[in-house]
Amino acid sequence: MPSTNGSSAGPKWAVLYSRVSTDEQARSGYSLRQQIEALRAYAAREGYEILEEVQDPGQSGASLERPGMDRVRDLVAAGGVSVVLAQDRDRIAREPAYLYILREEFAESGCKVHALNDRGDDSPEGELTDGILDQLAKFERAKTAERTRRGKMRRAREGKVIGNQKPNMGFRYDEGRDGLEVDEQTMPIVRNIFRIIGAEGGPIYAAKKELERRGVLTPYGNKNWSHAYIRKIVGNDVYRPHTFEETKSLVSPEVAARLEEGKHYGVWWWARRRHTVKQVSESTPEGRRYSKKKSSMENPPEKWIAVPVPDSGIPREWVDAARENILHNRRPQSSGLRFYELAGAAYCGSCGRAMARTTTTNKTGARFFYYRCMRRWSDGKGSCENGKSHSAPKTEAAVWEAVRAHMTEPDRLRRDLERMIELKRQEMRGDPDREAAAWLRKLAEADGLRASYQEQAARGLMTLDELAARLSELEDARKTARAELDAAKGRAGELEQLERDKDALLDSYEAVSPDALDALGPEQRNRFYTIAGLKAWMNPDKSVDLELSGARIGDFFVGNRETESGCRS
Repeated sequence: MPSTNGSSAGPKWAVLYSRVSTDEQARSGYSLRQQIEALRAYAAREGYEILEEVQDPGQSGASLERPGMDRVRDLVAAGGVSVVLAQDRDRIAREPAYLYILREEFAESGCKVHALNDRGDDSPEGELTDGILDQLAKFERAKTAERTRRGKMRRAREGKVIGNQKPNMGFRYDEGRDGLEVDEQTMPIVRNIFRIIGAEGGPIYAAKKELERRGVLTPYGNKNWSHAYIRKIVGNDVYRPHTFEETKSLVSPEVAARLEEGKHYGVWWWARRRHTVKQVSESTPEGRRYSKKKSSMENPPEKWIAVPVPDSGIPREWVDAARENILHNRRPQSSGLRFYELAGAAYCGSCGRAMARTTTTNKTGARFFYYRCMRRWSDGKGSCENGKSHSAPKTEAAVWEAVRAHMTEPDRLRRDLERMIELKRQEMRGDPDREAAAWLRKLAEADGLRASYQEQAARGLMTLDELAARLSELEDARKTARAELDAAKGRAGELEQLERDKDALLDSYEAVSPDALDALGPEQRNRFYTIAGLKAWMNPDKSVDLELSGARIGDFFVGNRETESGCRS
């Protein structure tokens, strides 16, 4: 293999990057060690000095939000790196557009991206060859995903359950894992839920406390039952008996032919909701924290596919009464009872999730307000060790006491805000305006390729099927580039807004008197916290780590008990 590192004097530093996603590791044994060994051998052969070996275990290549890739980008930005080496191009990113933006970003620091399976060279023709092959690989992955989706759709239309997750509580998979059977051990638990809420008219809370009192575990092994999970059970058609005629009208004629007249069936829906998972990162006092952001939305009803399953044995009137009973009884948000001035700034010091706002009432009717870990609250004890409720009035007072010193020192406040904006800029990795320009060039490149493909088809050098495939690939690339362009513009606009907010904040609060500061209301304090990037990390031992403008400014303990006035007791 010819050398790629030129002949200039001085050491050539390389960063070795390897990645494997969880499913790849399980499916094909794709080894991080094997990748690193191959990269070491290549670096030695080409005369590179290894600056650092970076690994991304269990990370998807469909996102750039990865701990290892962030480390690589930091190393390149620091300067001195000649090349980032990976075994395959899809180890760096599975999306060709992301490969493009990384090449542009690294080139600004005099660094190249090189994969051992590169087919071309640094010439325009070589880059075109690799780009086309990247698009073909993406097209093949898309075709595989589409075949998988269509296969699942076909099975659902044939009346088969897709057994790729836990079965609904009260059921188990049959031997072929394409149908459900009633589980006589767990169905009585579900029946009790419908009895309490439907037959007896009790609230979700009554069912929750009954299950927890009896020590019944959720299907995920938790002792604490969430309101949301019980609500989900009540709304699931798999438990609601449907008559033969009702079920027949929902399924295909082939499936209907297998139904027995006079029997009742539950309905398991395929494609009722669409779920997406995206990895995101944020800065914390301990560094960057990575988490999965999940979103779900309901598909149009015409896309739903009904699959008949055995009757749960729960009376239909119980199911209908339970749904009617909880239709309008969602618990009101306690945040509507007072303004929480740390809203948007309070985080769990253990798991990093936002803190929820909650309230309790004593026997005299006095209310007390708290911040609690949202994950611990919704998912149960095993999800997070932070089980404490943090007094809202006392925590807010302590935070304000620590922050107000900054507001009486204009120079210090200005430095803090400028540091916060600079940290935000660094977090965005590069110049958003320059990144937007790169994505605009990518869009222009896609437009040029579209015209070229159409010209080749007009000359008979490409079939219509080939043209359609190429145009489809280009359209995917355009969508990605357009989305990233909008995101880059949004980040640039965010920086501009931060600058404007900083100036407005300084105009409002410079040289303000202590008495005037003490007169600020919760909403005004919250506005300052938002602009200044305040984060209050609340820990299980009742300590609070305070971060303002990206820097730690204080650690303190806050007691828990409140008097009815919300003061220290």
